[in-house]
Amino acid sequence: MLNRPTLRDHDPKLRKAGNAFVVSLALADLVVAIYPYPLVLTAIFHDGWIAGYIHCQISGFLMGLSVIGSIFNITAIAINRYCYICHSLKYDKLFSNSNTMCYVVLVWALTILAIVPNWFVESLQYDPRVYSCTFAQSVSSLYTITVVVVHFILPISIVSYCYLRIWILVIQVRRRVKPDSRTKIKPHDLRNFLTMFVVFVLFAVCWAPLNLIGLAVALDSRLSRAIPEWLFTASYFMAYFNSCLNAVVYGVLNHNFRKEYKRIVLIIFKFHC
Repeated sequence: MLNRPTLRDHDPKLRKAGNAFVVSLALADLVVAIYPYPLVLTAIFHDGWIAGYIHCQISGFLMGLSVIGSIFNITAIAINRYCYICHSLKYDKLFSNSNTMCYVVLVWALTILAIVPNWFVESLQYDPRVYSCTFAQSVSSLYTITVVVVHFILPISIVSYCYLRIWILVIQVRRRVKPDSRTKIKPHDLRNFLTMFVVFVLFAVCWAPLNLIGLAVALDSRLSRAIPEWLFTASYFMAYFNSCLNAVVYGVLNHNFRKEYKRIVLIIFKFHC
């Protein structure tokens, strides 16, 4: 009688297929730092936008690309972890190397598709409160509600479901609720799951205030006057600060990242000395 495959039986290359989404997430974080952030700093120093309309549109587009790309990649990571841990028998077929690359391309195709409507409703505008060209929540109430639901609430719901199922399985395995089960979770897999779970929680916490403000204003335009400017500004910069946190999470929770960080710091230190 053939033994049922466990998480230990997978090809290491297939186990690492999920890392493609982590690299894709890192790319999403990097996009916003290369182009939009320098222009934001320039606007802060000059107390106004001086780069012109075209750069404003490009900056707003890349910010949207980073934000939506991040949440879509976080969703893909959650689905990948869910399939790997909760449906291990199907994982090899679903997430072969070729399939994974197709999924990554699909994530970015959906990301670009989600940003395109902004040009039709002219919602990418300069906001002097945050010195950025970004999505203007007040342009269209219906569009703002759609953006919050499709770009935040729906992905967060999917990710929450996936991680809830994973946590249930982890607790069952730890407590050995099913002693006859051959399902095993390696410590390495558990650490990877915890790392990406923390990434998800930080994203949800950082982006929730800004999305809730946008949703509230879209449902009742009178609230736009009641919301203090400092609260909107704080929620905005809190949201975009999230792009800086993922690298910190990887360094704190992942031994390989810590090792590479130390190596890079030592190389930089020796170079300057």
